[in-house]
Amino acid sequence: MKVVFAGTPEFAAWALEAIIAAGFEVSLVLTQPDRPAGRGQKLQASAVKQTALAHGLPVYQPERLKDAASHAPIRAAAGDVMVVAAYGLILPQAVLDIPARGCINIHASLLPRWRGAAPIQRAIEAGDAETGVAIMQMEAGLDTGPVLLTESLPIDAADTAASLHDKLAAQGARLIVEALRRLPTLTPVPQPEAGVTYAHKIEKAEGRLDWTRSAVELGRRIRAFNPFPGAVAQYGDTPIKIWNAVPAAGAAAPGTILQADAASLIVACGEGALALTELQKPGGKRLTAADFLRSFPLRAGDRFA
Repeated sequence: MKVVFAGTPEFAAWALEAIIAAGFEVSLVLTQPDRPAGRGQKLQASAVKQTALAHGLPVYQPERLKDAASHAPIRAAAGDVMVVAAYGLILPQAVLDIPARGCINIHASLLPRWRGAAPIQRAIEAGDAETGVAIMQMEAGLDTGPVLLTESLPIDAADTAASLHDKLAAQGARLIVEALRRLPTLTPVPQPEAGVTYAHKIEKAEGRLDWTRSAVELGRRIRAFNPFPGAVAQYGDTPIKIWNAVPAAGAAAPGTILQADAASLIVACGEGALALTELQKPGGKRLTAADFLRSFPLRAGDRFA
C-alpha cells in the first residue's frame, strides 16, 4: 500500500517513523513551510520534514491547499491512502477525494470528546481520568468523521501535557500501523451525537493563574499548560512560571504565600492551597522551590496578583 503522509510536529513524526519502519511505501510527505524559531528566529524545518529528509522521502510544503494547482503533487504521488496527523492546514474536499482509500487522521482523544486543536491539554485541564487515540476517516467537518480504531489511555495524576503527549504519540504511531494493515477490513463507526466537546486552541493568555480558583483546578492547569504556554504567577512586575505543583493544606486570601522556606513554597487558592515545586523567573532556569527561593526571596505573607 502506497501512503501519502501529512503532518508537522513531533506527534506526527512518531507516526511517520512507525509507518516507514512497518515497511509501507511513503510516496510523498506534506508538512508546513519552515518557520522562524528560537531566539535567533532562524528558519526551522518541522519535525516531520526532518524525519522525511532523514529517510530520503520527497517533501511538499504548500502554504495552503485551496487551489487545484496546489493539489497536483498529491495527485502525482498516487497514494492509496493519505495519513494525516496534526498537519495544521485544512484539507478541502478535493484533496480528501484524491486517495482511493481516502484520508485517515490520528487524533489524540476518544472522539467525539475533545474534537479540535488541543485535545491533550484540554483533557488534563478538565480532570479527565482517561483519554486515548482515535483513527478516523476524514471528512470536511472538524474531527467529525467515522472512527476506524480507538484505544483508551489512563491520565496519571502527575501527567503534564508533555508527558501525556509522548504517551499518546507512541500509542498513535502503533495504532496507525495497525489501521493501515487492517484497512481493507475495518468498518467505519459513526461518532455518537452525544458527548461532543471541543478542544479549542491554547492561547498564551490562558497561562495566567487566577488564585481565586481552587487548588485542584489550578493544579490541572499547571500540568495542562506544561510546556506551552506555561502557567504564570504574577509577583509585582515579575511573571514567574510555575512548572509543577502539588496540593497542600492551608487557607488565606487567594494568592497569599503561606510558607516560603527550604521545606516548601505554599500558596493559598480560592479553595485549598498549592505547594509550588518547580519555578522559573524570566531569563532563568527551571528550579526547585528551595533553589528558586535562594535567588528570588519570597516571604510568607507576600501575595501573587
